[in-house]
Amino acid sequence: WWRAFVFALIGGLLLNLMPCVFPVLSMKALSLLKSGTAEEPAARRDGLFYTFGVMASFLALGGLLLALKEAGAAVGWGFQLQNPLVVALLALLMFVIGLDLMGWVRLGIAGIENIGGRVAGGEGPAGAFFTGVLATVVATPCTAPFMAGALGAAVVMPWPAALGVFAGLGFGLAAPYLAVSFSPALRARLPRPGPWMVRLKEFLAFPMWLTVVWLIWVLAREAGETAVALLLVALVMIGLAVWAARVSHHRWPAPLLAGLAIAGLLFALVRLPPGGPVAALGGERGAASSPPGEATAASALPVEPWSPSRLETLRSAGRPVFVYFTADWCITCRVNEAVSLENRDVIAAIRRKGLAVLEADWTRRDRAIADELARHGRDGVPLYLYYPPGARAPEILPQILTPGALLARFATLPDRQAASATNGGR
Repeated sequence: WWRAFVFALIGGLLLNLMPCVFPVLSMKALSLLKSGTAEEPAARRDGLFYTFGVMASFLALGGLLLALKEAGAAVGWGFQLQNPLVVALLALLMFVIGLDLMGWVRLGIAGIENIGGRVAGGEGPAGAFFTGVLATVVATPCTAPFMAGALGAAVVMPWPAALGVFAGLGFGLAAPYLAVSFSPALRARLPRPGPWMVRLKEFLAFPMWLTVVWLIWVLAREAGETAVALLLVALVMIGLAVWAARVSHHRWPAPLLAGLAIAGLLFALVRLPPGGPVAALGGERGAASSPPGEATAASALPVEPWSPSRLETLRSAGRPVFVYFTADWCITCRVNEAVSLENRDVIAAIRRKGLAVLEADWTRRDRAIADELARHGRDGVPLYLYYPPGARAPEILPQILTPGALLARFATLPDRQAASATNGGR
């Protein structure tokens, strides 16, 4: 248990450096700048309540994940982003946060660093607590190094030990902010607040809106163009609510319009037939992402959809196999694919060595993929497996891929693998 806890703590720390956390860093930046001039007790209090918010939300997500697994659901880390409703609500939330940062709407908060302040009736502990909750919700699509092993171990532990691992993840994520909150020397090194912070606050709206664009893309992959159209209508309705608040002398039009937008979106998404709009997009991502014939182009990765039977067929034929487990909502996965798997040298090596590449797309829930992840001690994506010819078990590759590491690993295969694979298939 202690080893899993330490890995979770390190993974939580590294989560601060992962690409999906970049939008959250804007919130933390303003929080840190504010803490630089805060009184010592107030700074420590905010740091503690922010940490409590992060840890409480990690415990809540972990508890829900464990409960769903006990009930037999095929879920894993990031499971909430497999639900189009959650994706749509996050897009709405990020859109409104951007409006607040621009100063076009007031949520009862002095900048995004105090999100949740309206719940508390103003600034204070509740604002810091809900900042931590929001940071966790936005940060969970990523799986940092050391996290995979910790999460895989947690889901087979007794509940108290498993929740301790999730608490370690939360503490690791919150630790840098907590350290600054308790260190006057570190806070003294921060820039002093001034008029420049107004422009910085406005600029930080754009990472939030870029997150909205990404969430709209994820929603399109999960639920189709109808769901995207509904979300866009809801965003326009929220814009209309903001306009109504600025021009009306009454307070009721703005919240009424915003409430109608969100209620209408939820009602429509709930009524969407499961799988219907997805099928219209072409089904699985591996089949839909490439036009016919593109997969055979010399510059394209020769990828096939993963299935246990296809993997067994390739291994029985003596082919080396590389399997990558991914999801459209997993930013770590997408960065690895763009930087490493789509690298020209890597693709050339894969073709030269006759390496079979299989993609297991977990954008939507899939029992077979969830079971395969669990079989390798993982509870989320990404996962990269390399099966050398004749090997009984695969080699689990690092979660952060580099072209150099892949080329070095595949270099052990002789070039004649391509010719032997062709002859064997005749």
